[in-house]
Amino acid sequence: MKLDDISIAIISLIRAGAVFRFVYCMVRLQGAEEEQAQYRKRAKNTVLFYIVAESIWQIKDIVMYYYG
Repeated sequence: MKLDDISIAIISLIRAGAVFRFVYCMVRLQGAEEEQAQYRKRAKNTVLFYIVAESIWQIKDIVMYYYG
């Protein structure tokens, strides 16, 4: 396996995990009246994690392009 194959697999897992986590938080947000602030914060943190994770992979691609 090449580094690109591993990267694609990890990116797919991160994307799928972030989507499922966000959907889970949104479903729990609708059902739990007293825990709304907690699940809203978790959903926000999930979106921030996804943005940071995608940024890291883009930086990796740029570095591999210039130095690879």
